[in-house]
Amino acid sequence: MDGKEKEQKRHQQKQSGPKAERKKLKKQGGSTEEDARKRNPKAFAVQSAVRMAKTFHRSQDIKLKKHHIPLVDRTPLEPPPIVIVVVGPPKVGKSTLIRCLIKNFTRQKLGDICGPVTIVSGKKRRLTFMECSNDINTMIDLAKVADLVLMLIDASFGFEMETFEFLNICQVHGFPRIMGVLTHLDSFKDNKALRKTKKNLKHRFWTEVYQGAKLFYLSGMVYGEYQAQEVKNLGRFISVMKFRPLVWQTSHPYVLVDRMEDLTDPDRLRTDPKCDRTVSLYGYLRGTYLKNKGQVHIPGVGDFQVGDVNFLPDPCALPDAQKKRALNEKERMLYAPMAGVGGVVYDKDAVYIDLPASHVDHQQEEVRPNTELVQSLIDTHATLDEKMAASKVSLFSGSATLEPAEIEEPSREKGGLEEKCVWDPTTQRKRRKVVFTTEEGEDVSGSSDDEDGDTEDSDQEELGKNEEEENLSTYLKDVRAECGKAEKTVTDAPPVKRPKLDERKGDSAEVPAFADSEDDLEMSEEESGDEGEAGRAGDSGHCSEEEESEDGEEEESEGDLEAKREAADATIEEQTSRESMEEEEEEAEEEGLRWKEGLRQKASDAFLRQQQAVPNLRKLVYGSVVKADDSEDEEQELGGLFRVSRPQKSKKYQANAVDSSRFHSDTSHKWDQEEMLNSIRDCFVTGKWDESQDAATLLKEDEELYGDFEDLETGEVHKNQSGKQNQAENGENPGDDDDDEEEEEDHEEAVVKMDDDEVQKNKRLEKKQRLKERFNSEYDGGDATYFDDLKEELQKQAELNRAEFEGVDDETRVQYEGFRPGMYVRLEISSLPCEFVTNFDPHYPIILGGLSSAEGNVGYLQMRLKKHRWYNRILKTRDPLILSLGWRRFQTIPLYHIEDHNGRHRLLKYTPQHMHCGASIWGPVTPQGTGFLAVQTVAGAKANFRIAATGVILDLDKSVTVVKKLKLIGYPYKIFKNTSFVKGMFNTVLEVAKFEGASVRTVSGVRGQIKKALSTPEGAFRASFEDRLLMSDVVFLRSWFPVSVPQLYNPVTSLLLPVGQKDSWAGMRTLGQLKHDLGIRNKPNADSLYKPVVRTKRQFNRLHIPKELQKALPFKSKPKQQQPKGKTPRDLQRPCVIREPHEKKVVALLHALSAVHSYTRKKAHAVQHAKHKEFLQQKGKQEDAKLKRQKEARKKLYRAMGQEDQRKQRSSLKGASNDD
Repeated sequence: MDGKEKEQKRHQQKQSGPKAERKKLKKQGGSTEEDARKRNPKAFAVQSAVRMAKTFHRSQDIKLKKHHIPLVDRTPLEPPPIVIVVVGPPKVGKSTLIRCLIKNFTRQKLGDICGPVTIVSGKKRRLTFMECSNDINTMIDLAKVADLVLMLIDASFGFEMETFEFLNICQVHGFPRIMGVLTHLDSFKDNKALRKTKKNLKHRFWTEVYQGAKLFYLSGMVYGEYQAQEVKNLGRFISVMKFRPLVWQTSHPYVLVDRMEDLTDPDRLRTDPKCDRTVSLYGYLRGTYLKNKGQVHIPGVGDFQVGDVNFLPDPCALPDAQKKRALNEKERMLYAPMAGVGGVVYDKDAVYIDLPASHVDHQQEEVRPNTELVQSLIDTHATLDEKMAASKVSLFSGSATLEPAEIEEPSREKGGLEEKCVWDPTTQRKRRKVVFTTEEGEDVSGSSDDEDGDTEDSDQEELGKNEEEENLSTYLKDVRAECGKAEKTVTDAPPVKRPKLDERKGDSAEVPAFADSEDDLEMSEEESGDEGEAGRAGDSGHCSEEEESEDGEEEESEGDLEAKREAADATIEEQTSRESMEEEEEEAEEEGLRWKEGLRQKASDAFLRQQQAVPNLRKLVYGSVVKADDSEDEEQELGGLFRVSRPQKSKKYQANAVDSSRFHSDTSHKWDQEEMLNSIRDCFVTGKWDESQDAATLLKEDEELYGDFEDLETGEVHKNQSGKQNQAENGENPGDDDDDEEEEEDHEEAVVKMDDDEVQKNKRLEKKQRLKERFNSEYDGGDATYFDDLKEELQKQAELNRAEFEGVDDETRVQYEGFRPGMYVRLEISSLPCEFVTNFDPHYPIILGGLSSAEGNVGYLQMRLKKHRWYNRILKTRDPLILSLGWRRFQTIPLYHIEDHNGRHRLLKYTPQHMHCGASIWGPVTPQGTGFLAVQTVAGAKANFRIAATGVILDLDKSVTVVKKLKLIGYPYKIFKNTSFVKGMFNTVLEVAKFEGASVRTVSGVRGQIKKALSTPEGAFRASFEDRLLMSDVVFLRSWFPVSVPQLYNPVTSLLLPVGQKDSWAGMRTLGQLKHDLGIRNKPNADSLYKPVVRTKRQFNRLHIPKELQKALPFKSKPKQQQPKGKTPRDLQRPCVIREPHEKKVVALLHALSAVHSYTRKKAHAVQHAKHKEFLQQKGKQEDAKLKRQKEARKKLYRAMGQEDQRKQRSSLKGASNDD
């Protein structure tokens, strides 16, 4: 296929034209713009000062918009893991995304996502993933501790309400970094619809977050996982993302708990199961420094006092600082105790190792000893006689083995079937496996696992599979069997951690009884195959591939081989071809407990190997190793049975060999003697070498060859050593003319060279001077702004903070500054409710939020509040509301009020629709400027938007007095001109005395003032008004009554509810909910019902104007003396006409005739109207036809005129060309 691929057409570069000319000038070093500026400077001058000023202002605005308020960098040297919260509606792919990201970073698969999952993602960064469920409590809690939010959106469905709810929660509690992730994109079959959906979702997401917010697309799933490349790109963005510190997080210590232990006394639990518990909580400390014995709040539980705090070794530590680009497999750590992941668990006084199920025999009840020797003795089920009966004997190196089965059962069937019961953990049932056996009884079913399911130790799994068989053959055959077994184990065994075999060509592949390093005991299945090849090539193979390329750690070389291995090398290489079939037959022959033999010898060999573990440099550089010639060893065999032992010839490594990169200790040399030191003295640079290799001789030849040189920038001429010596000799012998002539010729050549390069030198100096001036002007020219000075000052402060306790150990630092962020701490808390432990659910986050000394108190809070524009109901005063303020979630009763122009805070019955109002509550003291949000209920998921209101804390005291309007009503019972006696407003004289001087009004608008109380009736008073009152007037007093804030603080204890009911917390209900739940219908107050208003008509007296006043009034205002209308005289009244019968008949006939006439006229009018309508339709058709004819005529006329113009234009052009 590669040969048939069509070659693509290459791009042809332009050889001419303006673009090609610019490229040529650029290659030659010229600049078209600079030439144009020199040629025509006015063209590049300022054309408009106003436009230039606008451009400058715009550039400065853009530059200043990028500035943030600089903060002191309080990030510790080892920062805590970054909290990544994965949010989204149900079934959108949150758990799948977390599993894919964990697999991308750590190469490990995680089943159920329970609690925080901490991983090492890079050399300096760790990540903690936390899944956020649809519960509003979980969303609120995780929004307060999140550093990065991955917001999953189902593209096939669109935005859901949970997405906008979480965005609004984040806006209130400090906006963390948010990245959107679109899933279910594979449900779109049409690319056009997919692009349109992506665009709409992206712009809506930008509207809520900010313009240009990152939105990732996960196109589809492969085998239940997202595509690896897309997950890798998402992981890269997460790994390099920078975070701006949030105010609340940086000012409060907090811990996202990843492990919980109950420390309550078991005896106390037995006597009182519902007693308060003592619990230790573990997690990384974040935020700021934590003091011991402080107060913390656990959202969903309450406030508690910390009993004790300790810092523990980091269970998911960052890798050591080394110059490398990637992490190796050991450093890709995963720590998730709540999910059952993380092998080592650190406690205050102990370390617990969590073994997988494959390492624990659940069927074994007795306690097994930890010593391998005792354990192997206990596990031995066969006696020595049985082992002898099952043993095999081989007399010669090339002969076949003899076993009792061949003699006792020569007629055994070939290829028989056997049954083997195997427990399948995937299907959770017992399966019957067919085992195919060969003639020798070998198991060739392809499975090397025994029935116990890896219950024994890995050493016994490698070497003790067939404990009933014991090999008594020669050492040479042992080597072959062990080598073959190791190769088979590498290819067939499942990928579990087990001690690797030290594979070398011709060496015995025994498990090292004393490991030189952890690599001897922990090597993956993939590395074992590479190790075998490396061993055969002469490399040790003890180091993984990453350690060779990145870590640069020492590898284990072959070293000095044991005496038995050296003697067996030649024989194995000679007999490999003819013994290959025997090796395959002997792969299954294993010895039971070979590792116990020669422990002392193996320990000494391991020590020598460790001392000689020097990397094979030739192997690293050239990829090959020179093998020693073993042809002489073939001649030293006697009859194929014995070999002559010659240690000096069997030594493969010589000091003067071609590959002498590895040093092997040689005790034959005594380096204390002067003769041995002199023998290697010339091997160093200071020694006496040959003339062709001596360093001093070569340097002298270089100076004679190249001579002196000149520094082109400074013009200084440097003479060589030989020239200086010649000058010295000339000074001593002034009579030597030849030397003087040579010196003068050299000097003349140098002067000519300086003259030729003078121009270039000056140009370079000018260019350097310009660059230096520009740098000085930018650096020292006063461009440093206040922003730069502030940044520099804060940078110095951060360096000072780090340097203060830099060299102090952690124990001492904790006593002075407290527990710093990034430490893995253990907090012991007593008096926790028992429901916290019994109803513990790892899917819900546990947060320990530190409180300052004042935040533990409860008092009056003044806040500014606004009903959320998406909440479909207004809020009512005195209805209980659940607030999220600081770390806490609690229920309280707010009073809404608004400030009037005179500073009075007037109580509101309902919140305004589209504006802010004040609110007063009784709750925990929280710093001013802290944001909060309010919800009406946290039970279940509502169909509508759940966030009712948002706001901010304004004040922390009771300085604001909320007042309520109160109208007192009275009625006048005596009226004396402008003075009236009023009753019914007060009940006692004392009440009247309190309101003396208060202003009153009547409904008709007459204003007055309370003067003095009357003795009778009780509560009556005298008041004076602007005008005389009527007995029908109503007098009212408008007063303001102070309202007290209800003292309700009810923490939301959702974590104490049973598992599965944690989202159903219900506190105090509103009055409307109570009436609805209890089925109560209040009878309305009769006075509150609307009634039809019946007003009696009032008769007012005539306005009396005195005569003196009438004289002074103008004419138009004077009352006119009009005569009232009298009755009409009878003679002027029209008499009634009474017709006679004949007249009646005539009038009736005329009426009938007129009716007939009018009907006839109406009918004729209708006919005429129809005819006229038809006429108009015909007229319209004629008009349309006429317009069409006119249009066609105009088209013809315009066409002819256009052709005539074209003809004239062509003729004029021809005439012009002839003239030219």
